[in-house]
Amino acid sequence: MTKILFRSGEATVFASEGQFTDAMPEVVIGSVAGPAGQALATMMGQSAGHTRMFAVRDCNQMVRPLTMMISKVTIETEAYVSLFGGIVQAATADAVLDCVIENILPKDEVNDLCILDMIWIDPRCATDPNLDKKELYQTNYDATKLAIKRAMANEPSIDELIANRHKIKHYSLG
Repeated sequence: MTKILFRSGEATVFASEGQFTDAMPEVVIGSVAGPAGQALATMMGQSAGHTRMFAVRDCNQMVRPLTMMISKVTIETEAYVSLFGGIVQAATADAVLDCVIENILPKDEVNDLCILDMIWIDPRCATDPNLDKKELYQTNYDATKLAIKRAMANEPSIDELIANRHKIKHYSLG
């Protein structure tokens, strides 16, 4: 049984100029026998406009640890579903698997852990004729991997947060 009960992490990777491919995943990692597993089981049903799906690398290649992707944006179009269940799903699954390969996630515990990954895709991606799909993949891959790494390292530390309390503002506040 895993010693990892409940970890959380987030990351933001911004898009290049002219793209809407920012990635901002928020992850919870924990034991399938603990609160993370309970949350995952509770979220197994669908909610109108908020698709949930497992991260798979391709057909019949569900990633381990079991990872549930949850959309933070109401899904209203087939194009958005295709991005969420295609490019972003592949990026998420690859990032999780690479975290196992790089020992960020313990290989011997992959069947005892689960990940809840709350994902935001800018709705403009679905209608942007100049969408760079490779960039959408890369920003989501990089941000997911960083969020997992931060969760497993308990970052940022409380000391870092206190030190930066008056130095760093939320980016939207300017």
